[in-house]
Amino acid sequence: MFLTISTTGSAERPATDLGFLLHKHPEKAQRFSTSYGTAHVLYPEADAERCTAALLLEVDAVALVRRGKGKGRGGAPDAALAQYVNDRPYAASSLLAVALSAVFSSAMRGVCNARPDLPGRPLPLRVEIPALPARGGPGLVGRLFEPLGWTVGAEPVALDGEFPQWGDSRYVRLVLEAETLTLAEALRHLYVLLPVLDDAKHYWVASDEVDKLLRAGAGWLPGHPEQRLITSRYLSRRWSLTREAMERLELVRLAETDDSDVEEIDNAVTAETESEEKPTPLAVQRREAILAALRAAGASRVLDLGCGQGQLVQALLRDASFTEVVGVDVSVRALTIASRRLKLDRMGERQAARVKLLQGSLAYTDRRLKGYDAAVLSEVIEHLDLPRLPALEYAVFGAARPRTVLVTTPNVEYNVRWESLPAGHARHGDHRFEWTREEFRAWSRMIAERHGYEVEFVPVGPDDPEVGPPTQMAVFVTVQEAKAA
Repeated sequence: MFLTISTTGSAERPATDLGFLLHKHPEKAQRFSTSYGTAHVLYPEADAERCTAALLLEVDAVALVRRGKGKGRGGAPDAALAQYVNDRPYAASSLLAVALSAVFSSAMRGVCNARPDLPGRPLPLRVEIPALPARGGPGLVGRLFEPLGWTVGAEPVALDGEFPQWGDSRYVRLVLEAETLTLAEALRHLYVLLPVLDDAKHYWVASDEVDKLLRAGAGWLPGHPEQRLITSRYLSRRWSLTREAMERLELVRLAETDDSDVEEIDNAVTAETESEEKPTPLAVQRREAILAALRAAGASRVLDLGCGQGQLVQALLRDASFTEVVGVDVSVRALTIASRRLKLDRMGERQAARVKLLQGSLAYTDRRLKGYDAAVLSEVIEHLDLPRLPALEYAVFGAARPRTVLVTTPNVEYNVRWESLPAGHARHGDHRFEWTREEFRAWSRMIAERHGYEVEFVPVGPDDPEVGPPTQMAVFVTVQEAKAA
């Protein structure tokens, strides 16, 4: 990765003042160790009329993989290869932005003890980056930098110069020029907008990224016309972090409009009286969705296949319309915990007649499971190895064959919205796989066609417009039942 910052000057104001601002002497070539390689700072030219500082980042590809998080069973099929075969050593990205912050931290803050008059002085600046990923093309590059006072040159890089018919790649050669910006402002623009254009970060985005964004965006981000896009991409599209950042940016804008402090604006609720309604846990939303689907199907005799510790069985028993509830699990320990949860030993005779707990494997046909109105497989299939799914399919849809079958499973596309989930990891250590919406729908439609069911899909939890809901549910109904309805 390579970036140059150039300025021009005169005998009265020599261009080599750039060395004072960057805290790097023009006559020295310096190197700095980072977590992902070595950063070099050198000056290809340095005299009174023109001075250029270059930042070269040599990425250690092995260190990048070793310091990254494992992909787990829920990762993409090509994840292992993608860790080694990528553009990270060559194209400007969040790696270069982090190196800018580490190597030029004082310059980015506008600190220069040797020459306190310099940081606040606008300079004629020219920034060049030979290879910059630009998801959105040259047009987006202009929309991001031009409102900040830059003249933008973004030349698309061809996929292959020998084959121009292949078209352009997603990379551009970037040249930025400005006359009215300070060096600190320029560095803060680059620190935020390089990863925004790449639309990816090499590290896990946590809540402290909001503070970093607001610090680097002070003075320019609150009024930027692409504020929402910048905020969302910088925070890796994590909706809760984006919402927090947007709210804080709006407070800054209002404070600037009223010539007030942010604290004066943000005083509608005191710390003592502040109360925020807690969101409904996804597990509760899932049970509510299952209960609603069972009621809509008119089911009264229900199987909970893979019942675990009995949470759904307990919820079903609270509704008198479910006259018989059977929980099935392969784990004796889970059934013991379910029995304690339900207090079977102290349950009244009438209530006890409605519930039964059975040990059994869903990989085998079981005559005890025939004749029921509905069966539920809630967060079960992802715990089975993929080669065992056909056995479960036949045992439930072929042999037991209830009129209605409900299947819920995680939507792996939504995992990027879980702030506490490391990138590429499955939601649970025992998940053998996690499917995209299209993979789950293809599997469900295949089963429906093979066993004489019709299927429809219901989102569970907030249905994100980009990645869908956190849980996906398939509702299977036998063709005869569907026609009768």
